[in-house]
Amino acid sequence: MAPIGSSTSAAAITPLPASSSRSSAAARTELSPDQQRQVAALKATDLRVRNHEQAHISAGQGVVTTGAQYTYTTGPDGVRYAVAGEVGIDTSREQKPEANIDKGQRIQSAALAPADPSPQDRRVAAVGAKLAADGQSELNAQRQQQATESSSPQARRGTAAYRSVNSGSDTDTRLSLFA
Repeated sequence: MAPIGSSTSAAAITPLPASSSRSSAAARTELSPDQQRQVAALKATDLRVRNHEQAHISAGQGVVTTGAQYTYTTGPDGVRYAVAGEVGIDTSREQKPEANIDKGQRIQSAALAPADPSPQDRRVAAVGAKLAADGQSELNAQRQQQATESSSPQARRGTAAYRSVNSGSDTDTRLSLFA
């Protein structure tokens, strides 16, 4: 399982409710201007992180193995804000090449779903691309093997082959049938 996710620079969502009983308006008035800027930045980061992880989940049907897991920080207002997150993705191989092609494409879609994929997201997408490419190679090899087998002498049994035999004169052409 490969985690895909975001870091402080790549995601966000709505903050958890404050644990204290004071209202957010009262909390804002008690914060210094610098603390208010910190809270605004944390809220924006939280929103980006949560939206980022939700994009992975929405696009990752069938390959997402865990819901979003977040790393939090507590702001000067006492509220916990998500500053990073990740979603588990199943990158294991399947038995059939067609299944690996499909799964690889779904992994890529899930990994690259956010508008701002992180470096880890891009690594997971590369794993998906390799899985799909390997599946396509296996499928091509199977098809080539089937084509080779169907053109072998045993496979041609029962089909007619014609050969023109020229005995030296232009009027004496014999056709021989080989089966």
